[in-house]
Amino acid sequence: MHGLVIRNTGSWYTVRTDDGRVVESKIKGNFRLKMIRNTNPIAIGDHVEIEINSEGTAFITTIDARRNYMIRRASNLSKQTHILAANIDQAMLIVTVNYPKTTTVFIDRFLATAEAYSIPVSLVFNKLDRYDADDSAYLDALINLYATVGYSCLPVCALTGEGIPEMRMLLVNKVTLFSGHSGVGKSTIINQLIPDACLKTNVISEYHGKGMHTTTFSEMIPLPEGGYLIDTPGIKGFGTIEMEGVEVAHYFPEIFKFSVDCRFHNCTHRNEPGCAVRQALEKHYISESRYKSYLNILEDREGGKYREAF
Repeated sequence: MHGLVIRNTGSWYTVRTDDGRVVESKIKGNFRLKMIRNTNPIAIGDHVEIEINSEGTAFITTIDARRNYMIRRASNLSKQTHILAANIDQAMLIVTVNYPKTTTVFIDRFLATAEAYSIPVSLVFNKLDRYDADDSAYLDALINLYATVGYSCLPVCALTGEGIPEMRMLLVNKVTLFSGHSGVGKSTIINQLIPDACLKTNVISEYHGKGMHTTTFSEMIPLPEGGYLIDTPGIKGFGTIEMEGVEVAHYFPEIFKFSVDCRFHNCTHRNEPGCAVRQALEKHYISESRYKSYLNILEDREGGKYREAF
């Protein structure tokens, strides 16, 4: 029997079958061993075959080929990977410039990974109601930076509903991954978009300035207008994976644009003579923060220096 994985609670997977049934399913031990490098052999959004037993539960036997997926390094210095979701049309990264702070390194790591798997991303800047003048000025600078690179940027306020109608229009009939740090307001935004969802929300730690997990498992939530939201637990860091050497520049559109004019085809854009990227950086056609994020990912590839703070 064929179906779609709509929830993952760790040991169980909820599958909605093609005929509309909802079946709790597990995977067999030998299935997990075949994909040992993944912490989650089955991902939200996977299309699978299941065998239902007499108790009404099932085993997942096969996974259909994925058209794409969003992946990250599982944990600090881990060689395992974690697939956030599969077969998605777009992703929305929920960002807060404060309460808690989302760094540009984190944003750029997410964007580069999405570029690697041809997943369009919109940046959703939440908590407009909480920002002072300095925060608001920084927000404007971030929106200008990423809009110039070519990313859609949506300022919203989940508490008041500002920007939510515009956001809703982008979700119709699409499978959309929601991601971001704990505490950035993913659940509050989803409750605005889908009042019946009734997701739990929590406050951030005022002392540490960091969010606390409210979503503890991944779930596909149907939208009233058609399509799905994939709600995922908040993540502290975004370790890149499956990127090698000169490939990394391909996932920064503005860096790749200038790299075609470099003297050497394998230029790493650090110290090589005739580097068009360095020249563009000096002329401010490439932002310093984006270039630093690029170098940061290169360090991952070369020395395994990923730290969860990113």
